[in-house]
Amino acid sequence: MPKSKRRSAEEWAKLGAYESPFSGTGVEFYPLSSKPTEAELVLHETGYDPHRPHWNYQRVYSPFWRLYYDLERGHSVVLNERETLLGPDHLMLIPDHQLFHTYGTQPRSKFWLAFSYPRRVVAEHKLPIQLKPSRTEKELIRDLTNLLWPMRATINRPQIYHLSLALLHAVLSRPQIPWQTETPAELQNVIRHVEEQYASPLYIADLAQLANMSETTFRKQFKAFRHVSPAQFISQVRVREAGHLLSTTSLDLEQIAQRTGFPNAAYLSRMFRRLTGKTPGRSRQENISS
Repeated sequence: MPKSKRRSAEEWAKLGAYESPFSGTGVEFYPLSSKPTEAELVLHETGYDPHRPHWNYQRVYSPFWRLYYDLERGHSVVLNERETLLGPDHLMLIPDHQLFHTYGTQPRSKFWLAFSYPRRVVAEHKLPIQLKPSRTEKELIRDLTNLLWPMRATINRPQIYHLSLALLHAVLSRPQIPWQTETPAELQNVIRHVEEQYASPLYIADLAQLANMSETTFRKQFKAFRHVSPAQFISQVRVREAGHLLSTTSLDLEQIAQRTGFPNAAYLSRMFRRLTGKTPGRSRQENISS
């Protein structure tokens, strides 16, 4: 939820985008309770700040895709040792699980979305992805910024949610984005198996056998299409399901750990914070108060 007071540059620096995948100032949509399918788009956060005072973050590594649109020039992103300027002439897309740095010391007007999307860009395409915004996309961003600012005691979450998804569908359907072909059936079987059996012990050797591949080939193929290792994917699914139980039940952490495949509550808490930037307790409290 948007905060009622503005943060200082020092407070922005403490947040550190790499410490939490959420900005702490946008409108969050608690996606951990949903199960994305092979083609589903999941919105995590929509945010806008007309005077973002600080944007110097090193080693940002987000579990989410990012869409950035700056209404003013001055901030930049460094990805794969290449600096790309932000500004009103283009939208910037950064896929999930990419290591990048952000730079900008002067206040700028910044709009952003954080989301998950299972499709993958071809490996040869330069990142970040830059697209000249269409008239429709600019109008959607304008409508969203009007809803997000000035900050209000109450916000129209459904309208923000649907407009954000409309913008993402418009951007991701652009023919300029070279998507990979669909995930091979062998890997889809593994993904489906993990989604259904996340509470049970899951071993890479068994998953490789299910895919009819050697372990080495399986690890390489899985990461090529999902951009995360098989072990990381298993953790993502388990954390997502733990988030769902935190928001919909009164089970304690030990019970949730047992139901989601974690050996104990301590390990669940560690993985939950690593992937979401929040403790399980904070996540539960935010869902109760939202």
